[in-house]
Amino acid sequence: MKFGKTLKEMRKERELTQMQLAKKLNVTDTSIRDWENRSIRPSFEILCEIAKIFDVTVGQLLGVEEY
Repeated sequence: MKFGKTLKEMRKERELTQMQLAKKLNVTDTSIRDWENRSIRPSFEILCEIAKIFDVTVGQLLGVEEY
């Protein structure tokens, strides 16, 4: 569950709405909501895109490296 909490924290720090992040990733806002609030993770390709957007590593997103 660490991923969802980290994603939400990063998104809010950058003052992005779920809809804004969804548009950047070409996914639905429902996907963002599910990733943040449920035990669902996006594909590896999407994880890489999220990492680029937030300028972090995939490991930081997944909680295996310190954010």
